Amino acid sequence: MSPSALNIDIGISATDRSAVALELSRVLADSYTLYLMTHNFHWNVTGPMFKTLHELFMTQYTEMWQALDDIAERIRALGYYAPGTYAEFEKLATIKQPSKVPNATEMVELLVKGNEALARVARTAFDRADKADDQPTADLLTQRLDIHEKNAWMLRSLLA
Repeated sequence: MSPSALNIDIGISATDRSAVALELSRVLADSYTLYLMTHNFHWNVTGPMFKTLHELFMTQYTEMWQALDDIAERIRALGYYAPGTYAEFEKLATIKQPSKVPNATEMVELLVKGNEALARVARTAFDRADKADDQPTADLLTQRLDIHEKNAWMLRSLLA
């Protein structure tokens, strides 16, 4: 994550921009990992809840796919390169992919845990952005928190 060659003067110090960009990179890595897991489960879910889960997973991965761009572009606006390779994501992500295709119930459980993990990472990034007085990043992260906490709740409700 190298800083831009141009001098950036948006009212946030270089040190704070760097720290926020790093936290956003972690959010991006976990978002991409969860996106990929959700899309994989959409393709491979089976069982009596197939139609419901297939459609729910599609709704969730489609929303995450669109959010990836917003997160990466905010990193760029802060003057840093966004991570964009599997190797970079693997180093930054807290969410781990399953090694085999789980059954439908396990898929839902893994997605609950993934959304909760992403909410925790986004909350840490929010705290860093808030300390840096970085309102655009804080706003973006507030939106992501709302989505992932809601996703976790909806998925958790399927397990009750």
